[in-house]
Amino acid sequence: MAGGMTWMQKSWRWAAAPVWRLVYGLYERQLEEQVRALPMPGHVGIILDGNRRHARGTGIQEPNAIYGLGAAKLDDILSWSVDLGIRMVTLWVFSPDNLRRPEAEIGGIFGAVETKMRALVADPHIRHKGVHITAIGRRDLLPPSLLDAIDAAEAATRGNDQLTVTLAIGYGGREEIADAVRALLEDYAAQGLSAAEVAALVSPETIRQHLYLASMPDPDLIVRTSGETRLSGFMLWQSVHSELYFCDVNWPVMRRIDYLRAIRAYQRRERRFGV
Repeated sequence: MAGGMTWMQKSWRWAAAPVWRLVYGLYERQLEEQVRALPMPGHVGIILDGNRRHARGTGIQEPNAIYGLGAAKLDDILSWSVDLGIRMVTLWVFSPDNLRRPEAEIGGIFGAVETKMRALVADPHIRHKGVHITAIGRRDLLPPSLLDAIDAAEAATRGNDQLTVTLAIGYGGREEIADAVRALLEDYAAQGLSAAEVAALVSPETIRQHLYLASMPDPDLIVRTSGETRLSGFMLWQSVHSELYFCDVNWPVMRRIDYLRAIRAYQRRERRFGV
């Protein structure tokens, strides 16, 4: 019949949907059993890519709506990570390079993150799940209202210790290393050391001590969504021994099954740390 589906096509779609949900559910449970049988990564880094691709595919045009969907996905990541026993997740939200985007788009990103941070402060489940929110990056790149929201989320969740979620916002790997070296030199200059003495003291360990969160363990696994296969400057110093996983799904529609697959891929690799 022209202009729409036939009765038979509609009936098939109605009957097939529960079958696919059943198959999907069985596969997810099988995958979860495999993942739970092996050690979990302690620290997972995620490059949140594909917001604009998803928007183009669905016809969404309003920046606040585009990035609001991405911010909402944070709830799933929190829930999945706590359930699996993962202790640390770092999410790359915004880089200095993103400042070259249109002003409305930048505002959409900042607005979505601010709204999400304020919602987390008021969410009783965050304390129940033991989620601690923190952030790294150049604060001078962020608007005051967003900084206030991030600070409020950090303060409200400071006592939680089951999962630490770090927002890398205003963050770039090169900027972090440059800032670390600058802070190191300033420290040594304050001690009255000569240039030769400073040069003798510079080492990977002394630089590491001046990174944004010096105590943060390196990520075991870094996941990038949207199909792009590059790190783009995410945790350049810390990722030297990280396992990398790239998936085609766009960030706003990342599924639990995609997260499980990434963890399974990590578990199947032999980590040699350069040896």
